[in-house]
Amino acid sequence: MVDLLTNILIWASLAAGIFNLGLGALKRKPSGVSLSSVALVELGLVIQLIATIVVLASGQTSKGNIFEFFGYLLVAMIVPAAAAFWSLVERTRQSTLILGIAPLVICVMLVRMNVIWFGW
Repeated sequence: MVDLLTNILIWASLAAGIFNLGLGALKRKPSGVSLSSVALVELGLVIQLIATIVVLASGQTSKGNIFEFFGYLLVAMIVPAAAAFWSLVERTRQSTLILGIAPLVICVMLVRMNVIWFGW
């Protein structure tokens, strides 16, 4: 796992979550801007998956359970997709709040993945 990429993803997830919660507090319905912030987090997770596979293929390994790590990563990739699907189906203010909560969940999951990888 690339430490710099993980840190960028943690901060990007935090920013996307706060941004979308702010839009939800302003009673805005989901829009292209709110969806694109979650899509960027999803793209970062896909890059994280590819980077992790490359790192593992080069011979490095995690200090924790690699299956647990990939379990977290795969579930983390499902969360923003599910939130985006929800916001497309139900176009209400609550959907924007869900788009704000999803990146914050990803942020917590990334911190846990960091703990699994580096064995803190």
